[in-house]
Amino acid sequence: MIQHYRFGHPIHTGAVLDKPTMDITPVKDFPGWDISPSNGSLSKTLSESMRVFGLGETVRGMNKRGWIYISNNTDDPNHDEDKRSLYASQNFILLAAPEEEEVEGIFVDDPGTVRFDIGYTELNRLTICSESGNADIYRFTADSADEIVRQFRAITGQSYIPPKWAFGFGQSRWGYKTEEDIRTVYERYRDASVPLDSIYLDIDYMERYKDFTVNTESFPHFSDFVEEMRKSHVHLVPIIDAGVKMEEGYETYEEGCEKDYFVKKENGERLVAAVWPGRVHFPDFFKPEVQNWFGHKYQFLLEQGIDGFWNDMNEPAIFYTEDRLKEVFEEIEKYKNENLDIQSYFAFTNLVSTLGNNPADYRRFYHEHEGQSIRHDKVHNLFGFYMTKAAGEALRKMEPNKRILLFSRSSYIGMHRYGGVWTGDNKSWWSHLLLSLQQMPALNMCGFLYSGSDIGGFGADCTEDLMARWLSLAILTPLYRNHACAGTRLQELYQFQNLESFRKIIELRYALIPYIYSEFMKAAVKNGMYFRPLSFIWSKDSRAYEVEDQVVVGESIMLAPVVEQNHNGRTVYLPESMKLLRFKAWNDYTEEILPAGTHYVECRLFETILFLRKGHVLPLIKPAKTTAELDYASLKFLCYDADPKDYTLYNDDGFTRNLPFTF
Repeated sequence: MIQHYRFGHPIHTGAVLDKPTMDITPVKDFPGWDISPSNGSLSKTLSESMRVFGLGETVRGMNKRGWIYISNNTDDPNHDEDKRSLYASQNFILLAAPEEEEVEGIFVDDPGTVRFDIGYTELNRLTICSESGNADIYRFTADSADEIVRQFRAITGQSYIPPKWAFGFGQSRWGYKTEEDIRTVYERYRDASVPLDSIYLDIDYMERYKDFTVNTESFPHFSDFVEEMRKSHVHLVPIIDAGVKMEEGYETYEEGCEKDYFVKKENGERLVAAVWPGRVHFPDFFKPEVQNWFGHKYQFLLEQGIDGFWNDMNEPAIFYTEDRLKEVFEEIEKYKNENLDIQSYFAFTNLVSTLGNNPADYRRFYHEHEGQSIRHDKVHNLFGFYMTKAAGEALRKMEPNKRILLFSRSSYIGMHRYGGVWTGDNKSWWSHLLLSLQQMPALNMCGFLYSGSDIGGFGADCTEDLMARWLSLAILTPLYRNHACAGTRLQELYQFQNLESFRKIIELRYALIPYIYSEFMKAAVKNGMYFRPLSFIWSKDSRAYEVEDQVVVGESIMLAPVVEQNHNGRTVYLPESMKLLRFKAWNDYTEEILPAGTHYVECRLFETILFLRKGHVLPLIKPAKTTAELDYASLKFLCYDADPKDYTLYNDDGFTRNLPFTF
């Protein structure tokens, strides 16, 4: 059952479909909830055993109790436990307990700041507060978590489906500056016989960081180079940023000014902000004509042979605005020749740090949304969604029969119809290794099936053992990309000593692609989840609710990776008997039946362990250098009390849109 309650006068976000496939019943209140329209809040008391799942890409564990989460899309690379906001706002939670017959879901459709106080102020109290007091609240009830998710996705839409090559291994780094840099990456992987499907182009490929341009000095024959890579089945995936550089003669800038496509301040002047190229204007993605205009700009790169993109800096990230920069310089001048005591010293040093992503700057400019002028902070969390929607809709028009890879850093519910996400600028930390696993089910709940983290960590220096464990942990994530920040230790797999061992892990990934692709497609078409917490399956098993470092992936596999440094194994909880598969290579593995219960399972560095559920099947294929070269005639099936015919294997050409997707 789906019920709808409204606070005030909500802004239409597009998160909920205009014609959802399930009925929504308007109500005056929700049973068991205290609703306060005057302050835009709803709250309820939680039993001690009640778990709260969801909120997509956030810090801490799968169970969100014990912290405050604030929906306010934020460019912050330090994903510490005390952070309350990250890059995305996915305001959907699910409440479940082993003794409860009914599972409950809540979606708060409000593009402004929303606060989820989940047992922080009061240990057993959940309070959700819309800062604006204007929100559409949807309540879902069913007898299972899976059914709640299906109800939610029935009103918010089917998940984006990428091309099959996007499930292969990708290599990325901020710092590949030239055609030769990219060619070297490809050749080093090829010479090491490590499978590879994509290489990512960060901001260095652009002409002075201008969207929809290519640096012709670094990439003198870009389209020829794209074709050279394509002949080897390697796809180049460029980045697109949200800010348009202010520069006379730059077509995108001049056209945007001429057609009045950029955001403005209250006085009618265009906002001048800054990101990579310095001064920029932000497109007003809330105007349909701007979405159409910006989205069709991707045509420039499509014509060069590009068939994949990642959208970045679209919270939007702001280094500074001209207004704030002027204010800071004026404030700094006041401290000249002053005696800086402890208070004034910290006030002085903090001034510069207030330039980036300053909340006041998000209140300086406005959008034109459905005939109304709305201050940005009231719809802040929609900006990245609408940028990716612009690209997704235009790409569908420009390439009506071809799936294009598209994913984004910033997002909101509804964006999952147009592209996937990656979890942003994580760090080469063991804690972020675990976090990357815990975020996957919550993202899947919200419809973001095509997702993944930066393998090895984006910031800081990756160690060889961390890379090995991360590749094994992410062995089933749809987005499988090694990405690192400029200035950090080089972490391409060939930079490490045990390249042969890394090759075996990547080959195992490719051997698993028939399973990954098949299970992903089932989840997308059936509005299901690809990653699930154990408790979503074993809902009456109280121990399953406690497990925060194991997930079920698809119908057949439980994943329980090693997430601690210098450990050669781990404790695993099995809610039922399973077959342990210990892989040293895709074709070098052992099988062992383990009964239900708790086990210590050995897993040496460079090994990957998977658990095959009873009555289920795991297809494996002979690896190839790219997904395009996989030969499905080489398929074999690993079974546990099952017949291969029990498994529904899905496959298609990997790139055609609008297939029937029958199972």
